[in-house]
Amino acid sequence: MSYDTHAPDSRLRSAIDRFGFPHVVTATLVLVAATILLGIAAKATGSGLACEANWPQCDAGPYNLFPGSLPSFYEWFHRFVAMFAGFAIIGSALAAWRLPDVDRRVTGLLVLGMALTPVQVALGRETVQQYTINVLSLHFWTAVAIFTLFLVATVLVWESRLTGTHVTGALALGIVALPVHVVLSPVVGSAISSYSPTMQMTQYGVTLTLLGAAVVAMMIGRRRFTGRAVVPLLAAPPLVIGVLFVGRQAVNPALEVPYLIAAALLFVTFVAGLVLTRGDTGATNASDALSR
Repeated sequence: MSYDTHAPDSRLRSAIDRFGFPHVVTATLVLVAATILLGIAAKATGSGLACEANWPQCDAGPYNLFPGSLPSFYEWFHRFVAMFAGFAIIGSALAAWRLPDVDRRVTGLLVLGMALTPVQVALGRETVQQYTINVLSLHFWTAVAIFTLFLVATVLVWESRLTGTHVTGALALGIVALPVHVVLSPVVGSAISSYSPTMQMTQYGVTLTLLGAAVVAMMIGRRRFTGRAVVPLLAAPPLVIGVLFVGRQAVNPALEVPYLIAAALLFVTFVAGLVLTRGDTGATNASDALSR
C-alpha cells in the first residue's frame, strides 16, 4: 500500500508531503521512546518531585514555568519532550484518520494510542501530586502500551519494504542486546556496586530495543516464513514483556532467579528463531525478487 499520495483537502498535507506518513509515524515512535527514557532518568535521579510538586509548572521563572535546579531540569525536560510527543501522537493519529490510503489497522493503532495519551498525562500529574508506587507503575505501563501501539503501527507502514533478512537482523540484534540487559540489571550486584541512573536509563533503552527486535521478527517473520520457524518468532514479544516486568522488580533478591530464567528463555527463543529462519532467508528473498 502506498503512502506517497494524500487527500488534497487534508490540513496535514504539508508535513506529510514533506516527510511521508511512514516517517511521521517513525518520528513519533522515537519521541515516545525518548519520553519513556527521560521519565526513567527523572525517577532514577529522584527528580520526580523536584519541581516542588507543581504540575504542569515547575519551580522557577515567570509563573514557575522553568526549572530552578538541575534535578528540576530533569523533570522539566521530561515534561517538555512529553509535550511534543503528545502533539506528535495526536497529529499522526489524525493524519491516519484523514488520509484515505492508510491501512485501517494502522489507523486503529494510532487512534488507540491517542486515546491513551490523556490517561498518560493524568497519570503523569498524579506521579507529582501523589508519587505512589501504584501510580508510578501505571504511568510506566501506559507509556509502554503507547510505545507498543506505535511500534506495531511503524512496522505495518514499513512492512512492504521489510524482508526475511530484516527478520534475521532483528533476531541477531536481540541476541546481542539481551546479555547487555542482564549485565546492566541489579542482578549483577556483585560486579556492579550501584544501580545508577545512567545504568537504569541504558537498560530501559536496551529493553525498548529488545521489544522492537521481537516485534519486527514476529510481524515480518509471520509473513515471510512458515512452519516451525514461526513458533519462536511468536513467542519472543511476550517473553520480552516478561523480562521487562520481572526485571523492573529485580532489585528484590527474591525475583533475581525468575528474571534470569525469563532472560534465558528469551535468549533461547532468539537463537532458535535465528537458526530456523536463517536457512530460509535466501529462498525468501529470491521469491520476493521474482514477485516484484
